Amino acid sequence: MSQGAGAALYEGQVMHTRPRGSEAAPYLFRYGVYMWLVDLDRLPRLPALLAPLGRIRGRDHLGDPARTIRENVDALLAGHGIDLAGGRVLMLANARAFGHVFNPLSVFWCHDAGGELRCIVAEVHNTYGERHCYVLEPGDRGRAEADKEFYVSPFLSVDGSYRMAFSAPGERLSVQMELIQGGRRVFQASLTGHRRDLTTASLLRMAGRYPLMTARVSALIRYHGVKLWLRRVPRVPRPAHIPQRWVG
Repeated sequence: MSQGAGAALYEGQVMHTRPRGSEAAPYLFRYGVYMWLVDLDRLPRLPALLAPLGRIRGRDHLGDPARTIRENVDALLAGHGIDLAGGRVLMLANARAFGHVFNPLSVFWCHDAGGELRCIVAEVHNTYGERHCYVLEPGDRGRAEADKEFYVSPFLSVDGSYRMAFSAPGERLSVQMELIQGGRRVFQASLTGHRRDLTTASLLRMAGRYPLMTARVSALIRYHGVKLWLRRVPRVPRPAHIPQRWVG
């Protein structure tokens, strides 16, 4: 296996919580996951027999599907007045496996030419095939805030603000997110994980432990949506989606 510099797998857990007292309902679910960390300039190349377990494709992420993910990240940042001058970009995401991929959240750590973290891009997908990118400039302890601009759940309106915190992708990884509406926390999500070197053995182990993982994640999200619907949690109509566009 030809590994890109910095490529790794993170095995961990995703947790979603709707706190008691929110407008929706107190509710919690968690599931195990593994995700890929890759350098966008040095994507790993898997041997033919392993390739179905992990394909990183531009069309599965932000921007023009005819361009590379790195080119699209640079174009997005240029629209925000940010030039990395060739600095490193690390992406945490699910890879396409057996033809299927779904990324509720992909995270891009964007560094300048001197190696300093310049910004973080949080790319959110919903189950309707739509996506939205938040360009964040985190402060102390990787904390950032952003107004909610994208419809994700049929049980949460498109208003309020996110509070987020991102650790650096080291031996351990933590991504925390909460949605504040009307002065209350109505939703909270977290991803925690431990780093595994990307090897043939580790990839086969993860694929065996979490078979068809991205399809399973999609199914779990819909399953828990049905459970909330059966509990008569009010639904929020989905507004028309206007895709983000930028020139670069």
